[in-house]
Amino acid sequence: MGDQPVRVLACGDVEGRLTTLFNRVQTIQKKTGQFDLLLCVGEFFGTTPEAEAEWQQYKTGAKKAPIHTYILGAASQETVKNFPSADGCELADNITYLGRRGVFTGVSGLQIAYVSGREALQEPAPAHCFTSKDLSALVAPLTSSSKFRGIDILLTSQWPRGVWQYGNNPEVNTKSCGSSSIASVADKLKPRYHFAALEGAHYERLPYRNHVVLQENAQHVSRFIALAAVNNPAKKKYLYAFNIIPMKTMDPSELVKQPQDVTESPYRCSAKDKTDKQKTGFSTAEAEEPAHQYFFDMSRKQGGGPRGRGRKRYSDGDGRGRDQQQDRDGQPKQPRRHPQPSGPCWFCLASPQVEKHLVISIGTHCYLAMAKGGLTPQHMLILPIGHYQSVVELSSEVVEEMEKYKSALKSFYKSRGERCVLFERNYRSQHLQLQVVPVPLDRCTTEDIKEAFMVQAQEQQMELMEIPQHTDLKQIAPPGTPYFYVELDSGEKLYYRIQKHFPLQFGREVLASEALLNIPTRADWKECKQSREEEEEGCKQLRDDFQPYDFAWED
Repeated sequence: MGDQPVRVLACGDVEGRLTTLFNRVQTIQKKTGQFDLLLCVGEFFGTTPEAEAEWQQYKTGAKKAPIHTYILGAASQETVKNFPSADGCELADNITYLGRRGVFTGVSGLQIAYVSGREALQEPAPAHCFTSKDLSALVAPLTSSSKFRGIDILLTSQWPRGVWQYGNNPEVNTKSCGSSSIASVADKLKPRYHFAALEGAHYERLPYRNHVVLQENAQHVSRFIALAAVNNPAKKKYLYAFNIIPMKTMDPSELVKQPQDVTESPYRCSAKDKTDKQKTGFSTAEAEEPAHQYFFDMSRKQGGGPRGRGRKRYSDGDGRGRDQQQDRDGQPKQPRRHPQPSGPCWFCLASPQVEKHLVISIGTHCYLAMAKGGLTPQHMLILPIGHYQSVVELSSEVVEEMEKYKSALKSFYKSRGERCVLFERNYRSQHLQLQVVPVPLDRCTTEDIKEAFMVQAQEQQMELMEIPQHTDLKQIAPPGTPYFYVELDSGEKLYYRIQKHFPLQFGREVLASEALLNIPTRADWKECKQSREEEEEGCKQLRDDFQPYDFAWED
């Protein structure tokens, strides 16, 4: 499976001509077989009443896209109304909006970076524009890794300015075409394929190299391809088909092979140009707004509780204390910037709304809390410190620490003669809560738990799907997909992609049912509320019990 190529179609501005596009795709698929995904750059929606009526057919399900289709956001003010939020989401069956900017990793390991809209020329940026902050937030996490070699595909609506340097000339006005910031992104991310649109032109640039010959180790080449609008009268090419083996599974010697017609990178420029570029482009080290700091003093005098290992408390200038981690030389590390919510959030650790008396343990990226109105007194939640909506959005370091907490909790419950069940509902929730519920070993087997979830899902006309053990949830749920997910102590995982409606208490209802914990009256957390004093007492007890298993405990 490792070396299986992914079959991809890329498309220019659709401008609402969905049926024309999908008919063309079906014709291609009949001739050459099924493609895995369709990537659309440029303006996807049209502004005419006909285009609006056509879209309604897909939105309502009267028509369905014949292929998994991923699109970029609005490139003009008129089409902003078609996108419910800046975050990615499914707009219709098989049509997913990727989001304002980000990285999407497919089931095959194919890595696709994307930036929606046009470069903002004013502050505050209009909804259809991106800012230098958006670009820094996309590039910095990728390029900061020492293992970073590049990405498979980059999708932007705008062209990169100057991409034609050292290459063949496009049929566009090169004085006004493209964005310097997009050129900078392409230079830093080293995509193997970069697609763009908006110029009404088809242009396949000669491949360019990402290294300086004889000075740097050979790297893969990049190909820039601009596509025209669907069904354009001049019959310019708007669909591009290709096969690609994900970079991460490729033999390095195969990856860096240089074609005969390769050129220098169009983005390698003289020192003077670089200074000019810095005035207009963006820097990944650009000053970011400081994150809200937080510190919960969970020292012994407050009823016990851990603070992270190797930390000191220091003041923030405004009188609040906070954790400061030290590096190996004892030097203070810079405080980490965690993603922040746009409005109030009950679960962000930096938020004034968070109920800090329920916190059990604080790590570097995640924290552990006692569930409010828990199914059992040991029902806990693993939550990211920063504002992430679901597991599929987490960065690798957050996932890593979440796994450490899972492992610690499994050991803790095992010592009490219990196995644990984890579940997440990414639907009508804004901050990820991974629920962890213990079930006594003598009450039922893992197989009983699995069967209870399967049967009760079927009763509600839902089909839980089993995910292969070493498959990541990110590979199955594209960004913005609403889903329900269960993880059993055997490592088995069950997944349901939420269609329209979903019973909010489903996970609790199954665990509380007669077949499992047999506490049906506790299915709804609101029925299990305790007073503040009871919560504080329960949390202190749980903190003390969990402490021997808490890796974040200060030695």
